[in-house]
Amino acid sequence: MSISNILARFALELRPENAPPDVVERAKFLILDAVGCALAATKHEFAARMFAGFDAMSAGEPGVCGVIGMRGKLPVRDAAAFNAALVHGLDYDDTHMSAVVHASCVALPAALAVGERVNASGADILAAYMAGMEVAIRVGDGANYGFHANGYHATGVVGHFSSALVAGRLLGLDAGQLASAQGITVSTATASREFMSDGAWNKRLHPGWGAVAGITAAYLAKEGFDGCVEPYDGRFGIYAMHLGADAGRADFAKLTDGLGKRWDLAASAVKPFPTCHYTHALADSALALKKKMQAAGTDISEVVRIRILAPEPVLPVMFEPEELKKRPTTDYAAKFSAPYVVSCCLRHGRLGLRELEPEALADEEVLALCLICEAEADPDTLFPEAFSGGVIVETKAGMSFHHYEAVNRGAGNRQLSAEDISLKFFDNAAIAVGKDRADAIRDSVLRLESLSGTELMAVLSA
Repeated sequence: MSISNILARFALELRPENAPPDVVERAKFLILDAVGCALAATKHEFAARMFAGFDAMSAGEPGVCGVIGMRGKLPVRDAAAFNAALVHGLDYDDTHMSAVVHASCVALPAALAVGERVNASGADILAAYMAGMEVAIRVGDGANYGFHANGYHATGVVGHFSSALVAGRLLGLDAGQLASAQGITVSTATASREFMSDGAWNKRLHPGWGAVAGITAAYLAKEGFDGCVEPYDGRFGIYAMHLGADAGRADFAKLTDGLGKRWDLAASAVKPFPTCHYTHALADSALALKKKMQAAGTDISEVVRIRILAPEPVLPVMFEPEELKKRPTTDYAAKFSAPYVVSCCLRHGRLGLRELEPEALADEEVLALCLICEAEADPDTLFPEAFSGGVIVETKAGMSFHHYEAVNRGAGNRQLSAEDISLKFFDNAAIAVGKDRADAIRDSVLRLESLSGTELMAVLSA
């Protein structure tokens, strides 16, 4: 049986009641975290501009699906794309460490849009989401970091396949049709990392393009459109095409081994900071150093050198181009700048959404610290199982302060608890909807099985 057929059967047969209860519970809290990120994103400029673009494009076409935290409805594919941009737009959403994939932002928007369109049961929406999460992670993990190494944003690649399975599951496709839907999306699955050169907004669109392509493929497959049989391991499958000379690093076994028994979605890390996950160990290291320096009576103005240790494969992500990383001009550039993240934490003792606002990016004291930051490869890293990192600060008086995080907070045995995720959700949701509304949303997400798709989106939208 082909890989696409195995994944199709898995998605088709999955029922929440047949999965381990702790996995189902974790899935709901991952949904809650994603919704909170989306609600916070509605207050940012990109959200208004993106909604205006979709609204203008669909003028005269009746909208049937809601968007998280906002008024108005959009056509099903536009709603999925917009919700994906909201979930992923602040780079605050969950990440699977070894796959380096943001799985919720590709699985949830398709489930919400199609689930509302067909008024699916909450149990079916949850099952589709869980299947989409698992497949997104496994397709990303199978590349063994090969997508990133060759200039692709892995989330934007895997989202096409994941969304096809999510949409197809909710549309009632059979196993053959679900396999065809995956075969269709092999022709659309791509996402460039060129946005990192200038801090542009492209990355926010990547999971949404995957949702659009996946939903389209599912509808086509339902009507008998024929997709190729081997979109993953074929001669011109996604790994052969995207990994090029690195195609040999692809591990096809990761896509199906232990499927339905080992749940990779449960290992997804919830972010404590609204920045690239590679920077999190660095942020915690800098925050710890600030406390150590304060205890020693050492002021930040005495620092003359900042050494930043990170996994060698991700150094270009956080340090190149150097001019942009040491003086980020947009919030997105700052999110992917190790010098800015570390300097901000050393200067302010915190790293939240307000530290990414324009006035924060113009803080000359932070920017002065950025200039004395140096990149070093971490010789002890556990990457990609965890994103380790450390910071060494040297002062005029010859003093040295050092802190190192082997496993970033939120990953592995340092996962955020259900209580931690709830607190993060309320912090994010309060920005957009206030406490009472946030309470209602949280309660609805955690009893998702008892709601229909229409009822769920009525709660999540404004």
